Order: sequence, then structure tokens, then C-alpha cells
Amino acid sequence: MIAIMEDAGFILGSYVVTFAVIGGFVWRAISSGRKLGKQIPDDDKYWT
Repeated sequence: MIAIMEDAGFILGSYVVTFAVIGGFVWRAISSGRKLGKQIPDDDKYWT
């Protein structure tokens, strides 16, 4: 049981770093998409 608890910090830290990196990629993709979407005329936006 002690050996499991010694690795808990490393495991939780790895999860935090992983989710932070994925969150950063998602934020960047959404913000880039919004910026690019503003450059397209409204007539060409078939999704709206």
C-alpha cells in the first residue's frame, strides 16, 4: 500500500499536465477558428 501512495503524486501530476496540454490545444483551436470565421463573409457561412 505504501508503494502505491509513493507514486500517487507522479500519477496525479501526469494527469494534470496531460489535461492542461489538451485544454491548451482545444483553446487554441477554438480561438483560431473564431478568428478565421470572422474573415468569411456571412453569405459563405453555410452552417449559420
